[in-house]
Amino acid sequence: MRTTERLVLRPFRESDLGPWAVLNADPEVTRYLGPALTREESDRISAAVNAAYERNGYGFLAVERRSDGAFLGAAGLSREEFYPDDLEIGWRLAREYWGHGYATEAAASWLDYAFGEAGLPRVIAVTDTPNVRSIAVMRRLGMRFDHEAVLTEDGVPFDATIYSLKAEEWRR
Repeated sequence: MRTTERLVLRPFRESDLGPWAVLNADPEVTRYLGPALTREESDRISAAVNAAYERNGYGFLAVERRSDGAFLGAAGLSREEFYPDDLEIGWRLAREYWGHGYATEAAASWLDYAFGEAGLPRVIAVTDTPNVRSIAVMRRLGMRFDHEAVLTEDGVPFDATIYSLKAEEWRR
């Protein structure tokens, strides 16, 4: 578990599963992530996230607002198939929590972990090229454009933009 000024980053709880499924079924939230997910798919993701966190000490954990305990979504570090040698920072929040700085705050906490406790040399972020909102978060975090690529997920190719951040840049 990690905390920030406004957030708690923690494993998923049973009470998160309903709001997590609603978030993952929202076509605006999943617009750049692939098709909307079923409740069963959402539940599988949360279980896999919790298992990865237990195993690795990092993960794509639930994001809770400290002031009222509201479940906002998830954020964290993961190792993805596209770039297995790098940890990827990511976030997924319910639409009503967009534009409040929560994604940036949660991601910054995970970058502190990545470059501190984990001692990583760099972290990447990957998004669909048209996802300007995520690219804006990457830039606010101090990440820099790394490259573009055509990646394939579930047999569907997409244009991806990859940003990266090195430990020495984060420490500045």
